[in-house]
Amino acid sequence: MIQDIAPKKYVNHYEEQSPTAEDWMLVYRDGKVLCRFDNEKMYFPKVKEITQEEQDVTYLFTISDERFFLLKNGLDGELEGYGWEKPVIFRNARPQYRGFAGITGMQLFDWYRSNKFCGRCGKSMVPDHKERMVHCECCGNMVYPKICPGIIVAVTNGDKLLLTKYAPAPGRNTNYALVAGFTEIGETLEETVQREVMEEVGLKVKNIRYYKSQPWSFSSTLLCGFFCEVDGDTDITLDTEELAVGEWFDRDNIPVEDDGVSLTREMIGVFKIGGEKNL
Repeated sequence: MIQDIAPKKYVNHYEEQSPTAEDWMLVYRDGKVLCRFDNEKMYFPKVKEITQEEQDVTYLFTISDERFFLLKNGLDGELEGYGWEKPVIFRNARPQYRGFAGITGMQLFDWYRSNKFCGRCGKSMVPDHKERMVHCECCGNMVYPKICPGIIVAVTNGDKLLLTKYAPAPGRNTNYALVAGFTEIGETLEETVQREVMEEVGLKVKNIRYYKSQPWSFSSTLLCGFFCEVDGDTDITLDTEELAVGEWFDRDNIPVEDDGVSLTREMIGVFKIGGEKNL
């Protein structure tokens, strides 16, 4: 998956640090990232390449011995040799750890941008010196990075797997996927599984087993993957506002391959080889 960058090691412990010339600088604008490509490898600008006078810079994280910083106030103009790319570029970026760094940095950039002012009293928010948090010096409000819990569900019926496709909408992926959704206030992850499956495809489920989790910065989400079995009636009733397709596929005829990026694709790959039986 996109976060599986071994032997590289991701270290997100926050502490105030000053950038040096050879550190990476992550720069975003209008939902895009500043980068360049050389021999199919993706590169971000080095700190030394950003020469504008006004720079609001914060330390993000370290991957092995490489430090990443964020230009919070953005770039004035353009940078020769670099262009702006949509975040989909991170899914198949090489080396993979830079793709992971790029999308994780974008999640933090969006969080900083969305929390310049206090949602309680309207005063300016101030970055904390000891942890990744912004606070209001007027009313004491504290805001941490946005992480939304969500679930991915592989619903099985013997040697069949339920695959869905989202209803067409701007920005939506319409490839085959699994049932998915966000956890609501006051419910457990297992209850989210039951509710989402019932809402989206009209099925009851049982034997819910946890598989694995994934940080998914594309939507500021922490995804938790579950396998479960259909309980009773197998006839699908689609929520047509959310989904365009819901189909049972035999284990040997699943039209999806593991892309090495998403939890969804990995779980589909696990089912194809019967791995869910070991959970």
